[in-house]
Amino acid sequence: MKADKEKISRSIKIARGQLDGVLRMIEEDRYCVDISNQLLATSAILKKANQEILRAHIRSCVREGLQTDEPNPKLEEALALLEKMITT
Repeated sequence: MKADKEKISRSIKIARGQLDGVLRMIEEDRYCVDISNQLLATSAILKKANQEILRAHIRSCVREGLQTDEPNPKLEEALALLEKMITT
């Protein structure tokens, strides 16, 4: 992985902590809107981490693949991931 591993790991750990908090909120029968807000916050962190990973992938792996005349499977992988992000 070419992305900043420390930054990505920190984001994922924060998201994991938020999910643990959401589980506690559910067990404690907390207010639905509060739970939903925490889920949205967690989703935003994961989305941002994923964007950073894809950005690094495009800047490194895809760029390297574009320097040849061969078909570029790395580019196709990146495009498929971007399509998944748009449709979900």
